[in-house]
This record gives sequence, C-alpha cells and structure tokens, in this order.
Amino acid sequence: MRPLIGAIAALLTLGAAHAAEPDPRPWDDLLSRRVTMAADGVARVDYAGWKASAADRAALDAYIASLERTPVSTLPRDAQFAVWANLYNAATVRVILARYPVRSIRDIRSEGAGFNPKALIGPWLTKVVTVEGRRLSLDEIENAILRVQFKDPRLHYALNCASIGCPNLMARAWRASTLDADLDAAARLYVNHPRGVTVTANGLRLSSIYDWYASDFGNSAQLRAHLLRYATPDLATRIRATSRIAGYDYDWKLNAYGR
Repeated sequence: MRPLIGAIAALLTLGAAHAAEPDPRPWDDLLSRRVTMAADGVARVDYAGWKASAADRAALDAYIASLERTPVSTLPRDAQFAVWANLYNAATVRVILARYPVRSIRDIRSEGAGFNPKALIGPWLTKVVTVEGRRLSLDEIENAILRVQFKDPRLHYALNCASIGCPNLMARAWRASTLDADLDAAARLYVNHPRGVTVTANGLRLSSIYDWYASDFGNSAQLRAHLLRYATPDLATRIRATSRIAGYDYDWKLNAYGR
C-alpha cells in the first residue's frame, strides 16, 4: 500500500508543478476583430487597421509579453504546443506591423543573422521573443522546438507566415482543451483548398509545404494517406485516381485584407 500512496503523491506533486496556461482571450479578441475569412477561403488580416490602432498594437505587445513570461516547459504537452503556436503567429503579426506596408513577408530581411543566405529572404532568423531566458527567432520556434518536440505534421496547419499560400491564421487562439480537434479542422480546411491540393490532368499540384517539410509527412504513400485522411469524399476520389505529383506551388503575397 505504501508504494501506491507514494506514487499517487508523486503524481499530485507533478500536477501541482504545472503552470497555468496563459489566458487566450486577449488573442481571441484581436483575431476576431482583425481577421476576416474572404470569399476565396483565405483568411485576410487587417494589418492597416491594426497598425493604425495604438490600442490594438499595445494589446498585441501585452499578449506576447504574457506568453514570454510563461514557464512553458512546466505546462502539459498540449498547452505547450498552444503557447508556441500562438506565440509564433502573434510574433509574426508584430513583425509585419513593424514594416507594413509590405508586399510580402519575404521583403523583410532578418537582423543579426550575419551572412546566412536565409536572412535575405525573410525575417525568420531575427530574435523576436524571449522565453524562459532564451532569445528565439521564428525559425527556432518552428524548427528547433515545435518540429523537434511534437513531431506532428499538423503543426504546419497551426502556423501562419503572413502569406496567401500559408494555412489560415484562424480567428481564435489555439488552446489545449480543443487542440486535437482544432488541428484536424485546420488540416481539413487546408487540404481541401486549392492552395493545399489541386488535382490536374497531369497529377497532383500540392502546396510547397509538403515539399519543404517532406520529412514530417513521410514518404509518398504516407503523404497520400495524410491527404486522404482530411480530404472530402470527392477530393479523395480524385486523389486516388492519380499517382503522380506534378509539382508544388506557394503564394508569398501578403495575406492582407483587401488583397
């Protein structure tokens, strides 16, 4: 009996050590007012209105600061994912607002990255946040944290890089309580949109995400299984009718409202 009591006590201690998940409602509020689903199925962000509003810029800064203060490593797994995904998206919006108007996020160069060629085609190497004493870039959040720690290809549907070709910036924060269902919903939304999967007479034209992060989606058979899992019945039938990937596409234009 004593070992069992000790095990239960250890579990209770572990649970008590978890920090509270940051309140997602400030991010919900900003997203609900500044993100609009356009008729073409691409979520557009009102960067112009957001930049013009000192209150909304301050609210964004305050929300990012609240995530930076969070001891993320002490959170349960799903809450950690939600924090990192929300922080990536919020920090990306702030990067755009600092330079808006721009035609594309790729027009913004990274700072402090030396002679790394990647610094010339986007801001992803700039250190933009500090979490648990560590200065981090967007690239590190995605590739050194989320991809390494979670190994779930659906993470690519959670991150928005301020581009038309990217999965939508959803009008609601990611949260632990609904994470699995929300990731599945985001995957379905992207796979069934032409910028995710298009079936042509020459084969499948896919988002470049499936090429850039091929190791996350697996081999050809595994990628097809992934697409079929989220495709509508009609799209699934057309995917099964072709075995060829004809190419990859990605639209880097800014996902700005009115474009």
